Amino acid sequence: MAIPLSRESQPLYTNPNPNPNSNGIISSNKRLGVWLETATYTRFLLQCTKTRSLHLGKLLHSLMIRTDYKPGLYMHNILLNLYCKCGDMLTARQLFDKMVVRDSVTWNTLISGYSQLDLYDSALDAFRNARNGRVFLDQYGYAGVLSACAGLEDLKHGRIIHGLVVVNGLLTSPFSVNSVMDMYSKCGMIGDVRLVFDRAKEVNESSWNLLASAYAKSIRPEMAIEVLVWMHWSGARLNNFALCTVLKACNASLYCDEIRRVIHGCVVKVGLDLNLFVGSALVDLYAKSGCLEEAIKIFQNIPNPNVVVFNAMIAGFCRLENETNREIRIGALKLYCEMLRRRIRPSKNTLKSVLEACHLINEIEFGRQIHAHVVRNGLEHDRFVGHALISLYSNSGLIADCLKCFDLVSKEDVFVWGTMINAYIHNGHLKKAFDLFKETLFLRLYPDGFILSSLTNGCSDMGLIRIGEGIHAYVIKSGLDSYMICCNSLIGMYSKTGDIKAGIRVFNAIDCFDTSSWSGMVSGYGVNGCGSEAVELFEGMERRGFRINEKVFLAILTACSHCGKIEDGIRFYETMIKYYGLSPTVNHMACMVDLLGRAGRLTEAEDFITGSGFKSNPLIWRTLFQACRLNRDKDRAMKVGERLIELEPLNAATYIIVYNIYMSMGKFSLAMKTRGLMRERGAVRETGFTWIETCGPVKVFTDGSTNFLPPRYSSIYKKLHKFLLDTKEKSKDSDSKIWEMEFHTSNKLEKGNSVNIHGELLAVCIGLTDLPDFAPIRIVKNQRVCNDSHEVIKLLSDSEKREILVRDPTRLHRFNLGKCSCGDYW
Repeated sequence: MAIPLSRESQPLYTNPNPNPNSNGIISSNKRLGVWLETATYTRFLLQCTKTRSLHLGKLLHSLMIRTDYKPGLYMHNILLNLYCKCGDMLTARQLFDKMVVRDSVTWNTLISGYSQLDLYDSALDAFRNARNGRVFLDQYGYAGVLSACAGLEDLKHGRIIHGLVVVNGLLTSPFSVNSVMDMYSKCGMIGDVRLVFDRAKEVNESSWNLLASAYAKSIRPEMAIEVLVWMHWSGARLNNFALCTVLKACNASLYCDEIRRVIHGCVVKVGLDLNLFVGSALVDLYAKSGCLEEAIKIFQNIPNPNVVVFNAMIAGFCRLENETNREIRIGALKLYCEMLRRRIRPSKNTLKSVLEACHLINEIEFGRQIHAHVVRNGLEHDRFVGHALISLYSNSGLIADCLKCFDLVSKEDVFVWGTMINAYIHNGHLKKAFDLFKETLFLRLYPDGFILSSLTNGCSDMGLIRIGEGIHAYVIKSGLDSYMICCNSLIGMYSKTGDIKAGIRVFNAIDCFDTSSWSGMVSGYGVNGCGSEAVELFEGMERRGFRINEKVFLAILTACSHCGKIEDGIRFYETMIKYYGLSPTVNHMACMVDLLGRAGRLTEAEDFITGSGFKSNPLIWRTLFQACRLNRDKDRAMKVGERLIELEPLNAATYIIVYNIYMSMGKFSLAMKTRGLMRERGAVRETGFTWIETCGPVKVFTDGSTNFLPPRYSSIYKKLHKFLLDTKEKSKDSDSKIWEMEFHTSNKLEKGNSVNIHGELLAVCIGLTDLPDFAPIRIVKNQRVCNDSHEVIKLLSDSEKREILVRDPTRLHRFNLGKCSCGDYW
C-alpha cells in the first residue's frame, strides 16, 4: 500500500546509485544501495507503537534486516517497546536476547511489557536478572515489578521492592509513590497505603485518587468520602475518577442517605454531572439505594448516554428485589428497546440484565428474542449470559432449553454447573441434578457452597433425609461447613424432614449468625410444632440486637399460627408495623387470617381482609376458606368459595369443596351449576403424589391409583383398610366428610379401594414393611393430608409403636403413640 507524502515531506529513502530499471522498488542495499534514514525508521516505529500496528512494525523490522541496517541501542529499545506494547512478548524476548548492549531502558521496557500482559512471574525473573547484572533501574522499572507484585498479591516481594525504591532514593517522585500505593492497595494493605501517602514528600492528583480507591474497596468505605474532603481542602482538582470512586463507596457506607446527596452536589458544582462516567456512577448509586425516580431523572439529563449509562439504568430496574410492581420490570425492557432504536450495540452486561428482567416477570417470549440477540452478538458462550438464560428457561419449566444453553456455554467455571443443577432441582429433576453433581466431581470441578446448598434444598423438598445427610457429610469433608449458605440450607433440610434436633445442632455450631439462620430456625420450630421454642428464640434475637426483617417476622407469625399462639402472633404483628416500621406483605396478612381463623374468630379475620390492601389476592381468601372448613361454617365458606372461584377460575379444589357444601345443604341445582362451571372452564385438579425414601430407590405413589400393592404388603394393606373403615364408621354421624370427599369418592370406598385413594397410606405400607423397626417413616405429600388419613395414621402409630412423619405443603405431622404434633390443630 502506497503512503502519500506532502511536498514538504523529506524523502523516505536516498539512492546514491539510482538504477532506472528498478521501477521504484526498494531492494537490498548491496544491489541498489537503498536505505532509510534513522529518523524515518524512528518516526514510523513510534507511530506503529502508538497505533498498536504490529504487522507494519514487523515489516519495518524486516526491511532493516533485508537492507542490512544496523540499529543501535536506541533503535533496539524502540523495537523492543513496539513488540511489548503490541503484546508479542515472544518476539520481544528473542530481540532482547540478541541485543549485545542493554541499558536500564531496555530492562524497564521488558519488565513493563511482562507486567502489562499479566506475565507477572516473568516480570519478577527479569527484575532479578537485571539486579544480578548490576543494572541501575529507574522509577519506571520499579513501577513494572511493583505492578507484577500487585497482580500476584505477593506482599513479601512487594515489601522488598518497596525497600529497594527507598534505598535508591526513588520515593521522592509522585510516580514512584503511586506505584507503591497501588501495590499495597491491591494486596489489601490499606494501612500501608495510608502510611506511604502520609510520608510522601510530594503527591499529585493520582495519589489522592489511589488513596480514595483503596478506602472504597476496604471494610471502611466511609473513609473514601473523608479523603474527598481532604482533597478539596488541599486544593487538588476533583476529577471524574475520584468522584466515581467515592460514589461507589457511598453504596457501602452506613450513612449513604445523608452523603450521596452531598456528593451529588459536589458533582454538579464541578460541572461533571453530565460526564458519562460520573453520570453512570450516579445512576448506579441511586438505583442500588432504591431511589429509582432520582436515577431516572439523572439518566434523562445525560446527553447522548452510552452503553455504560444504559447498563446502569437497566440494572437499576432489575435490582429492586422487594419491588413487586410488574411495570418496574417492564421499564428495563422498554429501556433496552430505546437503546436499540439509538443504534447502541448492547454489551454482555446489557443482555444479562435484560434477561434477568425477563426472568423476574416471567416474560418468556421477550426473553427468546433477547436470546436471539445474544446469538447475533456471539455471546452465547459467555458464562454470565448463559447463567441468565438458564435461569430464565428454568423459571418457565423449559428444562430442554436450559440444557441447550448449558451445552453451548463455557464450562470451565463451576458457577455454570451450579446454575444447571439448580435448574434441575427447581423443576423437580433431582436425579438429573445429582448426576450432574457427580460429573463435576469426575471433572475435578469442586462444587461450591451454592451447588451444595441447592442439592440440600432439593433433598429438603423431596423429604430425602438420608441423601441430605450424605450431602452434609460432603460439606464437612470439603471444609464448607462454615459457609452460611450451606448451614442455612442444612437447618431447613433437617427441620422440614422432622429431625429438629439435628437442625438445632447445626444452628448451635454456627459462629456468626445471619438473618436467614435465625428465620430458618424459627420456621423450623414452627413446622415441627414447637411454638414456645420459636417464640423464645425470636425474643432472644431481639434481645441480642439482631436486625429483624420481613422474613423473620413471617417465620414467627407462621409458627404462632401453626401452634395456636393467638396473642403472641397479634403482638408480633403489631410490633412489626409500629416498632420496626415494616410494611406487611400478603404472606404476613395470610398468616394473621390463618391465626384468627383457626381460633374461630372468622368475623374478625374477614374484617381484617377487608381492611387490608390485598382484597383481590386469592391467597388470603384461600386461607379464610380453610379456616371456614376447620370451623364448619358452611354459610361463610360458601360465600368465600364463590369469591375464590371468581379470583381463581382454574383452581379445581375450590369447585370441589363448594360443590360438596351445596350438596350437604340440599342446594342441588347450585351444586350441579358449580360442577358444570368447572367442566366448562376446564379446571382440572392437580394430581396428588406421595413419595417415601426407603433403603432402595425413592417410591412415588399417585392418589386414586387402582393398582394394589404387591402380595408381601397384603397384611399391612388389610390392616390399613380396616383402620380406614373404622374411622369412617366413627365419623359417619359427623358432616366433616363433606370437606374432603371428591365427586363419587364414596363409590370408590364401597368397592374396597379405600387405601389406594390415599397415597400417604400406601407409603405407610411400604415403610412398615421395608424399613427397620427403629427407623421413623418419613412421607412427603404435595397436597394436604385429609382427615381420614390423619386419624388412621394416628391409630397406626399407636398399634405399631412406630414414629410416622408426614409432610404436606402446610406443615409437618409427627405421629407417635396415637398422637400428632399438630394437636389436631391444622
